[in-house]
Amino acid sequence: MVLTDKIKNIIFDFGGVIINIDHDLTAKAFMELGVTDFEEKYSQLSQTDLFNDFETGRITPEEFRKRIREHIPGKVTDSWIDKAWAAMILDIPSERIALLKEVRKKYRIFLLSNTNAIHYDIFLADLQKRYRYNNFADLFEKAYFSFQTGMRKPDLEIFEMVIKDNDLDPSETLYIDDSPQHIEGAKKAGLVTHYLEEGTDVIDVLI
Repeated sequence: MVLTDKIKNIIFDFGGVIINIDHDLTAKAFMELGVTDFEEKYSQLSQTDLFNDFETGRITPEEFRKRIREHIPGKVTDSWIDKAWAAMILDIPSERIALLKEVRKKYRIFLLSNTNAIHYDIFLADLQKRYRYNNFADLFEKAYFSFQTGMRKPDLEIFEMVIKDNDLDPSETLYIDDSPQHIEGAKKAGLVTHYLEEGTDVIDVLI
């Protein structure tokens, strides 16, 4: 059982746990912009730390678009780049919103996400429009996003920051994520972990 009597706090990953995502849609969107070898280009850009720098706020959205634009044939607007980059973002099911509201009655809950400024603006706008929440603090005791903290998972320091910032006992804190490498980082911080396997839903885990 995931929620034992000892668990008092829960830290949630965002993408793939709370919000649905599909990376293939972004690949398809960039291919439609003329990037026929997206996977190869994505791999090359990953090696230059572009995505890591963007997720930790070391570069601005403007710099990110400039770097991406170098690999797109022809002229494209910022909005087209943003649209392609955000194509992977799907929706936050209402059932998961209901789950968070219910779980928060008994546990301290937190959000810990690797994300960037472009994606953040899009899913925050969706949260505000669909569910009428001002921000993620309306759902969680506190929400942490890598581009704001300057740190990202699976690095130990970001887990330790959340633990220290909220005076959490790691042995009483459950961390849920769908990425194995992030689970390993959380384990190093002493957190109780649950790996959300593909095809499973966080609702089924906690209810």
